[in-house]
Amino acid sequence: MIDAHQHCWQIGQHGCCWPTPDLNAIYRDFALEDLTPIAIANGVTGSVLVQTQQSDADTDYLLALSEQSDFVKAVVGWVDLASPDAPERIAHLAQHPKMRGLRPMLQCLPEDDWILRPELEPAIAAMKRHQLSFDALVYTRHLPYLETFARRHPDLPIVIDHAAKPAIIGNDQPADDWCAALARIAALPSIYCKISGLSTEAGKDQGELALAPYIKYLVDIFGAERLMWGSDWPVMGLAPNKQLATYKNWLNLVDHVLSGYGSIKNEKVFIGTSLRFYRIT
Repeated sequence: MIDAHQHCWQIGQHGCCWPTPDLNAIYRDFALEDLTPIAIANGVTGSVLVQTQQSDADTDYLLALSEQSDFVKAVVGWVDLASPDAPERIAHLAQHPKMRGLRPMLQCLPEDDWILRPELEPAIAAMKRHQLSFDALVYTRHLPYLETFARRHPDLPIVIDHAAKPAIIGNDQPADDWCAALARIAALPSIYCKISGLSTEAGKDQGELALAPYIKYLVDIFGAERLMWGSDWPVMGLAPNKQLATYKNWLNLVDHVLSGYGSIKNEKVFIGTSLRFYRIT
């Protein structure tokens, strides 16, 4: 089983400026040594280590961690895609055997359509040239622009992190705008999606009953072949429902919802899609 989305950080080091002290549940260092016993105890045999900082130092730190652990199968880093030096930096990073993708922090940027800026094109061309995928950290409002970007670059594999962070806490059922925007973008074969991060978007009294419709909708529009499970550890510790702030309970919830689709689809979401998308051997 592969965890397609987890993080590590050291507060105040390697460009780490998030989490901030107000996020008490996760405001401390998180290392692979903290995760691996929990993950392995739940049948997970490898992970995709994903950046959290808009910093080259953070990406270098993650790649160094990956060299120390067979548990990390792939790394998704960060590059300033707007920089004239981005293609050179991308070429350098791509030489690392575990480097697999880049994640610009689209949710943090002031312009929702930032990804369409023309100065990014040399960096995107370099990503494609070096076979790096694109992790899209977005909200629902970003999806129309991401769709335009994906149509412009149909040969760039893109995965939507955390299912575009639907506002579960404010809705009794999946919102129409989220459903419609995801359905449009899911029609593009280059787009994948992670079943991750949903528990932090839910309320303190919302559990499987509230989350299951979102997971089932993702299966309906993407199919198991383009879905992958991720823990979003340790950010999952921010989940308002503390029952879902644990690795085991989040994994079990998704496994239970997917059990109705049969073992083959379940296996694709937990193993096959991640292996294929991130080229894990």
